[in-house]
Amino acid sequence: MAKQINEQLDKIRHSTSHIMAYAVKELFEDVKFAIGPTIEEGFYYDFDLGDKTFSPEDLKKIEKKMEEIIKKKLEFTKTELPIKEALKRVKDQPYKKELIEDLEKGGETMVSFYKVGEFEDLCRGPHVETTKELGIFKLMKIAGAYWRGDEKNKMLQRIYGTAFATKQELFDYLKLLEEAEKRDHKKLGKELELFSFHDEGPGFPFFKPKGMIIWNELLNFWREAHREAGYDEIKTPIMLSRKLWETSGHWENYRENMYESKIDDMEYAIKPMNCPGGMLMYGEDIHSYRDLPLRMGEIGLVHRHELSGVLSGLFRVRVFHQDDAHIYMRPDQIKDEILGVLKLVDKMYSAFGLTYSLELSTRPEKSIGSDEAWEMATNGLKEALDSTGKEYDINEGDGAFYGPKIDIKIKDAIGRTWQCGTIQLDMNMPERFNLNYIDSDGKEKRPVMIHRVIYGSMERFFGVLIEHYAGAFPIWLSPVQAVIIPVSEKFNEYGEEVKNILLENGIRVEFDNSDESLGKRIRNAEKQKTPYILVVGEKEVESKTVAVRKRSEGDLGSQDLTKFIEGIKKEITEKK
Repeated sequence: MAKQINEQLDKIRHSTSHIMAYAVKELFEDVKFAIGPTIEEGFYYDFDLGDKTFSPEDLKKIEKKMEEIIKKKLEFTKTELPIKEALKRVKDQPYKKELIEDLEKGGETMVSFYKVGEFEDLCRGPHVETTKELGIFKLMKIAGAYWRGDEKNKMLQRIYGTAFATKQELFDYLKLLEEAEKRDHKKLGKELELFSFHDEGPGFPFFKPKGMIIWNELLNFWREAHREAGYDEIKTPIMLSRKLWETSGHWENYRENMYESKIDDMEYAIKPMNCPGGMLMYGEDIHSYRDLPLRMGEIGLVHRHELSGVLSGLFRVRVFHQDDAHIYMRPDQIKDEILGVLKLVDKMYSAFGLTYSLELSTRPEKSIGSDEAWEMATNGLKEALDSTGKEYDINEGDGAFYGPKIDIKIKDAIGRTWQCGTIQLDMNMPERFNLNYIDSDGKEKRPVMIHRVIYGSMERFFGVLIEHYAGAFPIWLSPVQAVIIPVSEKFNEYGEEVKNILLENGIRVEFDNSDESLGKRIRNAEKQKTPYILVVGEKEVESKTVAVRKRSEGDLGSQDLTKFIEGIKKEITEKK
């Protein structure tokens, strides 16, 4: 049922995109049209207005014109034309012409157009039957976009919009955006002094001292969880020779995203992925079937050349750390190893208060490997998922060309989903790198390999956590776990004493004895989303206590210092 609802919403959004283009044509006569697809949260359309630039006022005019068009209850009608006729029809639209020519090169002989009112557009469809089904929409923003995402091409103007079936859905969505804006990790990252970006390194984040505390806690947690799950940590070089990337297939298929260099007349590339280095390490030794499964994890630094237009805070960067792991195993171990990874996923995401959903993606049309190998791999993943008792979706034909996969989508505090974890069965790399093990019959066999990430990109996961918590990190992750604020300077000595005791107990603490008023210092600590504020004055000095204010709970009154320390240490240990 959910799929049908999504298909209908997709039709509504796609049709609204055409209505927006129709309205732009009515208002801007010489406009050239590029593409106008649906996206996860709505739709967009790219326009070439020549020297003119859309303004926020233009969006209002376009919306008004769209409403006028929709009220006419116009039909969407489809026409199919041979390529040659289609090219004549778009002779004044260079971007449409280029798209049709590409379809012709790909072997297409017919293309379809959809017409609504006086507007006709090259389109595969589908659409709603009439504009009577439309009307709940909003245009969101204007942005620049290179034609076909290539910075060598002309910069076009993109209008983003969204549409829903009901006013309530649109209202809920806009409220969600309002809440998301408050949680924007780029804004909070600056306010909380976690990370920064500089013009000298677009897409290359700088992590500040407070950001590094969270980073290291994430690393420590990852290492602890993986040690307990039987993984060995490895580290592979950041730069390796062209020969390796030719073996892995990256040089042929991924080179435009790689940074290259030359050393002693030999070509090298900075790694965009950790896998090939891991393959070399497995191949160093002769492995017995008794050695398997072999679990090797790496927090590897990778670089990818992303276009400047898609860079977005920590969510889309050019350098990031992937928490890769490769598990080499026998075919009979697939189910147990997948279950082990799912158990680890559950443990780690639960620690952050994150829920998640599971999706199994099966063999795509273009793939490598035998039918037997694919059936074995897919059944292994399916059996593991079934035995967890958790619900999961099946995405037919959406697997990687080298093996089926399980995608793990986490849900944050305001209901947004994020793709972070992936578990892939890889039948490509062991073949390319000629990886083997000696089986019980003394013959060489090819291992089955799992490639998996849990954080995914650590930088992106960091950004997701900032927005999930709205910057109010749980105490075990908080850069500063307590701030001590003396009522006046005559209580500084006791404040310093409390600070030193907390530090001796491993608690991250700051001491604020600035010239600001007591109220201002408390507000400053609250703005920094500090879990505990400890106020000390005459009463606290006499009784050797602290007046405790807890984030989100307010004033808790005076507490014995020893008792407070016991409580906060328990919170930290239990990762509450």
